[in-house]
Amino acid sequence: MKYSKVNRVVIVLVLVMLLSFASSRLILAQGPTLGGCSIFPNDNIWNTPIDTLPVDPNSNAYINMIGPATHPHADFGSGDWPLGSGDKIGIPYVVVPSNQPLVAINISPYASESDPGPYPVPPDAPIEAGSDSHVLVLRQGECKLYEMFAASPNGDGSWDAQSGAIFDLNSNDLRQAGWTSADAAGLPILPGLTRFEEVNTGEINHALRFTAPQTRNAYVWPARHEASDSSDPNRPPMGQYFRLKSSFVVDNTFSPQGQVILRALKKYGMILADNGSAWYISGAPDEGWNNGDLADDFNRVSGSDFEAVDISSLMVDPDSAQAIAANEFALSVTPSTQTIDPGDTTTYDVIVTAGSNFTETVTVMATSPSPSQTLSLVPTMLTPEGQATLTLTDTHPAGLLLPGLWYTVPVTATGGGLTQTATVSLLVGGTRSYLPVILKGS
Repeated sequence: MKYSKVNRVVIVLVLVMLLSFASSRLILAQGPTLGGCSIFPNDNIWNTPIDTLPVDPNSNAYINMIGPATHPHADFGSGDWPLGSGDKIGIPYVVVPSNQPLVAINISPYASESDPGPYPVPPDAPIEAGSDSHVLVLRQGECKLYEMFAASPNGDGSWDAQSGAIFDLNSNDLRQAGWTSADAAGLPILPGLTRFEEVNTGEINHALRFTAPQTRNAYVWPARHEASDSSDPNRPPMGQYFRLKSSFVVDNTFSPQGQVILRALKKYGMILADNGSAWYISGAPDEGWNNGDLADDFNRVSGSDFEAVDISSLMVDPDSAQAIAANEFALSVTPSTQTIDPGDTTTYDVIVTAGSNFTETVTVMATSPSPSQTLSLVPTMLTPEGQATLTLTDTHPAGLLLPGLWYTVPVTATGGGLTQTATVSLLVGGTRSYLPVILKGS
């Protein structure tokens, strides 16, 4: 078949459009960065828009508890407060090089819920003014975040702190359930700070941190810790998300800095991370902030302009901060590793979870890693939230098999134009001495 010049041009344009669409499905929005490090993966809940998620059923009660007529407050700024004190306004942080020396950290009384030292904290690391005395250190190279609460330096270079936490910024792993951090909610602080350099680019692409005076003795994902004795259901739990309502008009009558912050509060929202003053939004000090403009802007906003958000549909795993996009699905397989004797059978749970707008059927497949492994997967068609059972049966003769055989099983899920993959491992035979952290099945 021959094609005219016009037809060839049309075909090329269509191919370009299709390739552009395909690329857009594969590339996630770029998350925040600092010091050459990504502030968590792009699919971390901190970096995920929540503007289309449903309103939490308890939203009105939470707003009334925090203060519907109370204006939000920029708990950051330029200069110092009180004037002449030298105390900067906000929570400072420091980025240190990969070769920053490690120093001893003496943690008490929350050592049992803290990550032990040493930490790469310089002797002159900035300390937040006030009673919380937070110290935040991002170490380049390894891209890890070290945070301390109630921190103070010692003459020998070591530091004292009431609690401390280390976060791998390349990982979505959450802290152990029930553990605090340098923050009451058991979350990192730095990812939720309003930073001038971001505002100056015209966009904040992550959630912000804020405080409320009365919280409940509960926490919701992604928080890991509570900080209250009250069971009052009208009080919000730690980790509760809020956002500025879509009906709130953000226009050029607000200052340039205020517009960026208010747009972020609409798209990414803010997360309740500590007890404190009502609607106090956290940020880092910077001489670029216009304190007067921010005060004027926030005085035009009231607590009633916010709403609590139900983000539970984004959760992939309660121990992970990974979030599902509204129009996507996620694949997980548990447990990730099994150990069996020759001739035995074991099973895995294959779980498909989906975002709030994903309604497609998902096809799951698994491939046997060896002729000695018989595999079945039932069912193979799942409607999220859905679960299948992967069964592996070893065909080796019963008896001792040394040193043991490792198998890796790929699992694939396809639906709605998306493909997700996962792998599980199986150890057949061997003894516990080979992999002491794996409990051998009976």
